[in-house]
This record gives sequence, C-alpha cells and structure tokens, in this order.
Amino acid sequence: MIDFKTFELENGLRVIVHEDHSRPTVVLNLIYDVGSRDEDPAKTGFAHLFEHLMFGGSANIPSFDEPLQRVGGENNAFTSPDVTNYYTLVPAANIETAFWLESDRMLSLSFDQKVLDVQKNVVIEEFKQRYLNQPYGDAWLKLRPMVYTQHPYAWPTIGKELSHIENVVMDQVRDFFYSHYIPNNAVLVLGGHITLEQAKELSEKWFGPIPAGKKPLRALPKEPAQKEARRGETSGDVPMDAFYRAYHMCGRWEKDFFASDLMCDILGRGKSSRLYEKLVNTDKIFHSLQSYVTSSFDPGLIVIDGKLRDGVSIEEGEKRVNEVIQELLDKGITDKELEKVKNQAESTLIFSESELLNRVMNLAFAALEGDPNLANGEVERLRAVTKEQVEQMAKQILRPENSSTLIYRSNKK
Repeated sequence: MIDFKTFELENGLRVIVHEDHSRPTVVLNLIYDVGSRDEDPAKTGFAHLFEHLMFGGSANIPSFDEPLQRVGGENNAFTSPDVTNYYTLVPAANIETAFWLESDRMLSLSFDQKVLDVQKNVVIEEFKQRYLNQPYGDAWLKLRPMVYTQHPYAWPTIGKELSHIENVVMDQVRDFFYSHYIPNNAVLVLGGHITLEQAKELSEKWFGPIPAGKKPLRALPKEPAQKEARRGETSGDVPMDAFYRAYHMCGRWEKDFFASDLMCDILGRGKSSRLYEKLVNTDKIFHSLQSYVTSSFDPGLIVIDGKLRDGVSIEEGEKRVNEVIQELLDKGITDKELEKVKNQAESTLIFSESELLNRVMNLAFAALEGDPNLANGEVERLRAVTKEQVEQMAKQILRPENSSTLIYRSNKK
C-alpha cells in the first residue's frame, strides 16, 4: 500500500505527496499527459524530441544537469506513446534545487536554435542506430502500421520517419510546448523525506506563478475491431529468420487487463512458459521465443516474437507456434500454471514497490488515468483473476482474425 496525499494548485497542477522518511532523499517526478499518440500523423516524434529539448536549457538556466550535479542529484526522463516523464533524485536538504530546475523548464524553454539543431541530430542518430542500423530494428516500423490502421499507436515514439524530425522548425516547437507542457496538463509526484507542508510551500513558490494553458482536448480515433488476419513480410541482413505476431487486447487500466496479461505469461513469459518449453527447450525450433503485453493506456497488444534456429524454416516455426496456441485454446490452462504466473506477477509488483522511484512513478501513471489509488489495487486485482477469466481472454484474443503476423527473412541464407 502506497500512502499519499494530494492537493492542486490554482493553475491546475495536481500534486501528490508520498512521505517516506526512511532515507534522506526525495524523488521529484513530473509527468506530462502527452506522448506520441498526441502527435500529428504528419509530424511525429515531437514528444520524444521534447524529452531531449527539455534538458537543453530553459528561460533562466542554460544547463539543467550542472546545478543538479553540484547538489548531489541525478535525473532522467522517458517518453512513451502515452506520457512524457521526468524524474529527479536529490538529497532532501537540496530538494529546492529540483523544484527550481523543473519549474523553470515548465515556465519556458530557451527556444535556442542551436539547442534545437543539436537535439534534432541526436534524435536522428538514435533513430538510425535503433531502427535502421540495428538487426531487426525496423520490425516495429513495419508491424505497428499493420496492427493499427487508425489509432496513433501506428508509429513508434521516436517517430514514423526521419524526415519528420529533420524538418522540425522553431515555430512548431513553440506550438507543441505551449500546448502540452503546461501545469494543468501535468502531475507532480513527490516521494521520500518531505512533508506535506513542505510540498505545499515549495510547489506554490515554484510552480504556482506559472500560468495555466489551454489543455488540449484528446479525441483520438478508436482502432476498429480487426476482422481478418493480416500478414507482412520483409528481409534484411540479419543473422536468422524472425517471427512476429501481434494480437489486439484491452488497455492498461481496463478490467480484463490482468487476465489477459496472465494468459500471455502462461504462453510465453520465461523458460517454463509453454512456447519456450516446447519450441525452444524441447523441440529446438526457435533460438529464442517470448510473448509480452505492451501495457499501453489505450487498447494495446499481446506480442509474440522469436528467432528461428538454423535449418528450420520460418513456415515450420509459425506452424508450431500455432499448434501451441491451439492447444491452449482447446485444453485451457491448469491451476498450477495460473498459480505460478500469479506468484511471478505479484512478486514483480511487490518488489517494484520496494524502490521509492517505482512507487512514485506508479502514483504518477495512475493519477494520469484519473485516480492515483489505482496504484494500490493492482495486487488485489491480480489475485482475483480466475482460471475461467484467463481462458475466456485466450478465446477472445488469440483468434486468427485478431492477429497480425510479420515474417522477417534473413538475406544471409
């Protein structure tokens, strides 16, 4: 159970305080309700670009990292299709430095053309390294638009194509910033050696003067139900053939999420899962094989991916995957299997809450969904999943007409 208290500033900034006085440190986590799903399809990669730009200097601070390092702090950030998240860990005695830094870049970026040029080049190189020059790196560039025909999950967080970042101009940067990086589009979570009274005083001092903006209205297109199987094929200079398949499932906060997630774990999480035990360990069909969920806020995916062993055709590999899936559908799961994956998932949840930063982030994500208490109910929702619910989700999700399959052939054969 994560104890917390909340309050809201006049400008709409929601603040959550989780007191933990066991160590003399504080985490300041600022999460913005903007991700790659909020981008113009013709101008993608902006949210991720801003993750970089926000470290490039703000109205009164030319360098974000330098003053933080002087007081023994550290920081990082990440962008997802759903959110952009910035976090700082600092000694409690120096928490005001974190407030100063984070509030100043919310107040205004420096909008320096040199900074924009540098960060554009950084993102372009990252795009090339992760998606174009890395083996199998372009698989998701091909699989996402196959799976999502309407919803903006159709492109990765880094962007749909390089030209979208290459062509960014300063006016577009300003428009995106003042549309999304506003106090009423963010949640501030403070965790650690800080009191509610301190949090109120410092939040009001540093964030209170920042004016609210016009919060963007999110009206994303809903992905229509998939009614027939989709297939695609590509090739590249990769060491072995690869197999990717995605099935539509519910979103992270929906009631069927944990039943779907546990079903996915039974299918392909870890070496004792059905796919791994049968097709990697026993029959030596795949070199590696796994299944996982994307855990996105809007309806997400169960993904199966694997690399074939030399001498095994990709057609044989797909056939064998289909057989394992069909056996699960025909015969269901065992009580022992369900107990095992429940224990694994529960241990992961409980262990993650031993870290202050994870507790803070869990509250931040839940708050964006509308209720920070959602972070406290996950273990109970997990424990409540029944065998019948898992089998129902398997039948609902693992239908051929709900699948998209990408075959990735190696040119080295």
